[in-house]
Amino acid sequence: MSGTSFVLIFLGLFLAGGAYSFWRQKLPKGVIVLLAICGVMSLAAGLLRI
Repeated sequence: MSGTSFVLIFLGLFLAGGAYSFWRQKLPKGVIVLLAICGVMSLAAGLLRI
């Protein structure tokens, strides 16, 4: 696993956690969707680089 893959996976998990936290706080759905999409894209990029 390269350092870039690790960073992308970590970033994806961090963004997914942020989206979940925002969802629990009932914040605007646009922000939640944006964070979730960024999280999924980061996770996918990190996993494809392994």
